Amino acid sequence: MLKRTLFFVTPCHLSIRNHQLVVKNKETQTEKSVPVEDIGYVILDNLQITLTQSVPEYLAENNTALIFCNEKHHPTAMNFILDSHQLQGELFDLQIKASEPLKKQLWQQTIVAKIRNQGLLLKKLGKNDAAMVRFAGTVKSGDTTNREAMAAKYYWGSLFDTEPFRREREGENPNSLFNYTYAVLRAATAKALVGSGLLPTFGIHHRNRYNAYRLADDIMEPYRPIVDELILNVWRKYPNYEELTSEIKAELLQSLTCDVQFKKKKRPLAVALSHTTASLAQCFAGEKRIIKYPMLIMNYK
Repeated sequence: MLKRTLFFVTPCHLSIRNHQLVVKNKETQTEKSVPVEDIGYVILDNLQITLTQSVPEYLAENNTALIFCNEKHHPTAMNFILDSHQLQGELFDLQIKASEPLKKQLWQQTIVAKIRNQGLLLKKLGKNDAAMVRFAGTVKSGDTTNREAMAAKYYWGSLFDTEPFRREREGENPNSLFNYTYAVLRAATAKALVGSGLLPTFGIHHRNRYNAYRLADDIMEPYRPIVDELILNVWRKYPNYEELTSEIKAELLQSLTCDVQFKKKKRPLAVALSHTTASLAQCFAGEKRIIKYPMLIMNYK
């Protein structure tokens, strides 16, 4: 079931009452409530928001991700439970003990899926995707020849109709659109990993010692091109934006509900992530050898 994403940008107070998340507007003193079981994500984007201790506790128990934004309005912290799977300890052990050959094979699959989705988006936009098909077909175990970087250079150089775009965290707009949406995607990926009994910290490729979400950064890679399509649509709608308004961020959050393709079945992205992470857990357990990654839908509007 696709759960709701709640996005708060005004001063309010959150509490729990009768299994409901109660939201009290500090300015109007009005209250609204939402059943916690219907919520997948709660995003707090105002430094004047307060909450009772029971809120993060109860949300975590229901595997609802609580995401905090900083003064620049970017997601910076997440709260979720680390005891959401009946085989939690066993899965942790399997994940930590995963062999290097297995991790290299999983990374190869991940990069192939990412490049293929990048190529599909270019094709959908009427761009030449021949180079992406070639890159995807030559990815080796562990991506030792760095086809990911080669594909990225071609992808970002072809994505926009105007001058070549430089994808940089601190770069000019629309970099901020990508930064925000990728941060939300990262949080959603971490939530799905935890729900599948895995630790987001132990990656299959990313190894930065200061990164607490290395596995999330690994697994979200094939999903980036999928949300890139939505980001481009938002960019076309607000080509002269100067800052991320609540309206823009609300549209970017729709990335969690956009449809993706699994063979003959379509799934919302947030649900698809759970399928991907569940298959990853099976790979660690030796039950499967392939991670289930979705494809970008090619239906033209």
